[in-house]
Amino acid sequence: MSGQPVIDVHGLNKSFGGKKVVDDVSIQVAEGRICGFLGPNGSGKTTTLRMLCGLLTPDSGSGTCLGLDIIKDANAIKRRTGYMTQRFSLYEDLTIAENLMFAARVHGLDDRPGRVDRALERLGLAGRRDQLAGTLSGGWKQRLALASATLHEPRLLLLDEPTAGVDPKARRTFWDEIHALSREGLTVLVSTHYMDEAERCHEIAYISYGRLIARGTAEEVIAGSHLVTFNGEGSDVDSLADELKSRPGVEMVAPFGASLHVSGTDRAALEAAIAPYRREPFRWTQVEPTLEDVFIQLMEASQDNFQ
Repeated sequence: MSGQPVIDVHGLNKSFGGKKVVDDVSIQVAEGRICGFLGPNGSGKTTTLRMLCGLLTPDSGSGTCLGLDIIKDANAIKRRTGYMTQRFSLYEDLTIAENLMFAARVHGLDDRPGRVDRALERLGLAGRRDQLAGTLSGGWKQRLALASATLHEPRLLLLDEPTAGVDPKARRTFWDEIHALSREGLTVLVSTHYMDEAERCHEIAYISYGRLIARGTAEEVIAGSHLVTFNGEGSDVDSLADELKSRPGVEMVAPFGASLHVSGTDRAALEAAIAPYRREPFRWTQVEPTLEDVFIQLMEASQDNFQ
């Protein structure tokens, strides 16, 4: 399978109640790659993930997942895919070990005790094996969910905002494990709102209100935005935000701590917009746009298809 796309789908469409939630989405992800799936809430990320793993049937479109047809072979894809939902979905009145043993039975796995023990050791859960899942903190619940999703050794892992509400240390530990799994050949598609997590992905895909509008590495997506960004500093620089937003050439104004990022795609117009404010106590320097700058620009340029 090496070198071939694990995900290779074209023209996926899905509507609910007359509203198109996924609009002509095509995406390819190679084996062992981590692809970040980003976009505003309600943009079709979860619906796309569910179509890829066989939980939803697209209205139209075609393609393969793990070399299997996403429509005809949906059940086979489910068996070979790990899926973590946004909300903790395991049994809170069972222990960690009991939850994993239950998952092993559901998948019909052999050597269930051995598999459970190895999963517990790998994710640092062995010392808590007899703790009720409902008493775990968010970070430990996340580890348990990941252990359950990978217990059957899937070749594809789909993660739907897996670190929402988890502290930074737990998020970093989680991502270290995802990269370790990737090095072993597991392909990962993960939806996230965290820019630091997006930057840890090998590549990213940005979906906005059903349409895939940006694709590539973080560096490629930033370069493809053609954004020019100036960083403004000085006492009360954030008080300029409303004035700058109304000036020609300014596409985005965003506070960054005690500074202000002002961005646009027309350099001359942007420089003319900030020219009146090139005075004390303000200081302006051109900086590289961040991934967050780009995503704010993409969000502001997108039309909400539910309005």
